[in-house]
Amino acid sequence: MADAIAPGVALIVGLGNPGPKYDQTRHNAGFWFLDEVASRLGVVLRADGKFFGAVGKAVVAGRDVWLLKPDTFMNRSGQAIGALARFYKIAPEAILVAHDELDLEPGTVRLKRGGGHGGHNGLRDTINQLASKEFLRLRLGVGHPGHRDLVVDYVLNKPAQADRNAIENAIWEAERELDAIVRGDFDAVMRNLHSNT
Repeated sequence: MADAIAPGVALIVGLGNPGPKYDQTRHNAGFWFLDEVASRLGVVLRADGKFFGAVGKAVVAGRDVWLLKPDTFMNRSGQAIGALARFYKIAPEAILVAHDELDLEPGTVRLKRGGGHGGHNGLRDTINQLASKEFLRLRLGVGHPGHRDLVVDYVLNKPAQADRNAIENAIWEAERELDAIVRGDFDAVMRNLHSNT
């Protein structure tokens, strides 16, 4: 019988673009988060062609959790997420996707379930591949350049050092909530993150 309550999280994904050209760009904030999580948990991410990305497995809060960094470009992120989710029969509701968020200032982090893609190509492809909007999003603020015509250049460039420091602080705030996120204590996490940043 299916649980009536949220099942918690079984897959954590960081969104970004592969390759050294993009490592330090704002669009890779999701990768920065996943790298920090993997480092903290002592997980080595290994390339796995059938999942179109680098994959690792950890135990968090007593639960098995997969970690995934797609090696597709951002606009095909859902290919990797869908492949792993289907293989391990992970429901969209049990997936956390960490991504850069233009509508939040650097240093701000928010947890959200569901919603649209807001113009984010990684989220758009994830929604298409999962045929669902009901996955969780960890929204890492990177700020906005002020006009939509400037967005592409903005996200594909490095943030100023002060902004990078603020984003890293937000990542650490989110990491502190990792056990609660995995357990499914989303309301408590939202209260904590949304009051701290």
